[in-house]
Amino acid sequence: MYDPHDFGTFGRFQETPVDRMSPDMKAAYEFTLELRGLMPGPHKIWLANPRLSRTIVPTGAYFQTESTLTKAEIEIATNLICGRWTAAYANYEHEKIGEQAGGLRPEAVQALIAGLPTSFEDPREQVVYELTCALIARRVVPLGLFRRAQELLGDAGIVDLTVLLGWFTAVSLTLAAFDVPSSAVGLDQ
Repeated sequence: MYDPHDFGTFGRFQETPVDRMSPDMKAAYEFTLELRGLMPGPHKIWLANPRLSRTIVPTGAYFQTESTLTKAEIEIATNLICGRWTAAYANYEHEKIGEQAGGLRPEAVQALIAGLPTSFEDPREQVVYELTCALIARRVVPLGLFRRAQELLGDAGIVDLTVLLGWFTAVSLTLAAFDVPSSAVGLDQ
């Protein structure tokens, strides 16, 4: 039965307008804007815990500007992990981002989200796809796959990829817990 109290301004989450934020929340909000330039999806929810927000925001910002992975590689992994966790909002957003900013073929992005097989001509993109598939399917990473990833991405790239998967697991589970739909916009939009 429909109960309007089950919904907030962003899925189940009730956002706090900026002018009503506590000093800690406002500082975390401003910190996020400084690093990201906007308040993307899960960051709105993470503001409910300002201390955690100030700790986690730099990780996401790192992947925007400093990662050893290309935007296409990031979006391959992101679309796979968001699809794995079935977070509607993240899937909707990153389907567009994967195509537009990542330059990925629409059919490939759709396959990533749906968990269907696809492939990539670029050897680095292919190894990111294969390593991510092995990791999120809870499979052992074969030594041969690891060696190919190490050759193409280096240890730093493998670390970037695994932390990116953890990051987007946190993103996806946050959005899923608060039942954020693909159509969510929140107070700031």
